[in-house]
Amino acid sequence: MQYGLTEEQEMIASTVRSFVEKEIYPHEELVERTGEVPKEIADEIKRKTLELGFYGCNFPEEVGGAGLNHKEFALVERELGRGSMALNHFFGRPQNILMACNPEQRERYLMPAMRGERMDALAMTEPGAGSDVRGMKCSAVRDGGDWVVNGTKHFISGADHADFIIVFIATGEDDTPKGPKKRITTFLVDRGTPGFTIREGYKSVSHRGYKNMILEFDDCRLPDAQVLGEVDGGFAVMNEWLYATRITVATMSVGRARRVFDYALNYSAEREQFGQPIAKFQGVSFQLADMITEIDAADMLTLAAADRLDKGLPSNREIASAKLYATEMLARVTDTAIQIHGGMGLMDDYPLERFWRDARVERIWDGTSEIQRHIISRDLLRPLGA
Repeated sequence: MQYGLTEEQEMIASTVRSFVEKEIYPHEELVERTGEVPKEIADEIKRKTLELGFYGCNFPEEVGGAGLNHKEFALVERELGRGSMALNHFFGRPQNILMACNPEQRERYLMPAMRGERMDALAMTEPGAGSDVRGMKCSAVRDGGDWVVNGTKHFISGADHADFIIVFIATGEDDTPKGPKKRITTFLVDRGTPGFTIREGYKSVSHRGYKNMILEFDDCRLPDAQVLGEVDGGFAVMNEWLYATRITVATMSVGRARRVFDYALNYSAEREQFGQPIAKFQGVSFQLADMITEIDAADMLTLAAADRLDKGLPSNREIASAKLYATEMLARVTDTAIQIHGGMGLMDDYPLERFWRDARVERIWDGTSEIQRHIISRDLLRPLGA
């Protein structure tokens, strides 16, 4: 056993790793080349995930999930991190904040999502509101029994395949000693709702095929039945979601780093220069030692953060540390792997240049490295009154 994993947890990890190798790897080159995931491939991955019993595995058994705890789900995401995000998107993991659905919403959104009949996406970021979430300008105002929404969201992953979007929208403003403070409400918005448009976003060098979309609201009317949770209670829902996604980013970075490391390790053992494998030279062997040490450290840091969540312990700083370290580790590991491969590392004969590009976004989305450092330092200094 590694890192205190039980036999069952090791089986979860090996099962998902095998799935990724068999069902995801074979399609990666096509997605990388075309920037698209063909519908038949997406449907096949979804079907096989359902058959495997892992669809919606991040949800409790009472709603049809596998009932995995945070640590076990981190293992699932770690192994999925080895493969293309565009493809493993269909290894369905609906947003866990759908547990906030009321009974009527459960029938319309949560349960169909758990059965793989409807896919969701989550929209928070705006052109002028990234790290500063309270700076969002997409707003909803009351009009009779409805909310009228106007504004724009961008960088919305998965919205191209989504049947409905979980959207955070400003629904008012409070005056505070530190200035105006936005009130945020979470809404469930169906694709095709009048006044709501989903269009293709920007072309990214990272995670080709995993598209970011732009959402536009133009006098879009939403009834109270579309509010998820409480009116003006969006921040409570948002903070709970951010815990889970930052662990996901961290642990997927570990999985991707392990795949990259395997390329570097095998290449250095086979590639010969000056009459011997390059792994014999300390300039390479010491790099391999540093790479695996950092990967293992990130793995343990991430699983420890997930374990704290499972035990109900304060975890904000630990999750931020895991996200910060794992994503920056991935950048170093991918860069070193290319260096070990020399010029071939930058050729598309190997997927290393793809991993190198993909790694760059991990330090930005779901809270930049700077935001993580702010969370960590604030947690350290606050008890001292500093």
